[in-house]
Amino acid sequence: MRKILIMGLPGAGKTALAAALAPLLNAVVFNADAVRENLSPDLGFSHSDRIEHARRMGWMCDRVLEAGGTAIADFICPTPDTRAAFGDAYLIWVDRIRQGRFEDTNRLFVAPERFDLRVTEHGSPQSWAEKALSELRPAFDPQKPTALFVGRYQPFHAGHKRLIEEGLRRVGQICIAVRDTHGNNASNPLPYFAVRQRIEAALSAYAGKFVVVPLPNITHVFYGRDVGYTIERIVLDEATEAISATEIRRLSCSLG
Repeated sequence: MRKILIMGLPGAGKTALAAALAPLLNAVVFNADAVRENLSPDLGFSHSDRIEHARRMGWMCDRVLEAGGTAIADFICPTPDTRAAFGDAYLIWVDRIRQGRFEDTNRLFVAPERFDLRVTEHGSPQSWAEKALSELRPAFDPQKPTALFVGRYQPFHAGHKRLIEEGLRRVGQICIAVRDTHGNNASNPLPYFAVRQRIEAALSAYAGKFVVVPLPNITHVFYGRDVGYTIERIVLDEATEAISATEIRRLSCSLG
């Protein structure tokens, strides 16, 4: 989960980059113009109002982070004061033009001294989004030693998370294989994509250290001698072992 600020002059390409990057990170995007129109119509374009607008944008992003998500702010954020009001973030400076379409913003704009990624005029929004992704979410390395977890995860819960965290601690990298049992019975209400989304959201802090893949409905695991890997059960504390997916499904149905 990350808070990302995509900043730069009007017309530099911030919105196009945000649109390309958001699906790669499963992120919520806050566009500054849309926020002004729908949530902050009381604010103008004085320096003090721009600072307040930045504070509100940062506050909304922080709420997404608290819920375990990733937030992108598509926002001019023209001065050190506005960037300070927005708060700490991975800062992408879209530096593709020298002048924007608003003269008052051009006069006010101060290029950032610190940034994490500077986007130049060379390259498409998609290529820059993939560059940002490579820095924000390290790539899973299939050549590294990896632990395998196979399950239905209907739904993925705190016990599963604790189990996988223990696997990460022991091995360093995890493959989570989701059995295709959707619709077999009432105990399997979620399709693969929904299971994957829940797993990725719950484990967002470990980005780059795990991968989620679909499996057929595996019911038996056979192996021969000298297979090169071990099969081991991880036993957790009593409270975690007692977490029941069946009970979680029952409570979800009763609340629904």
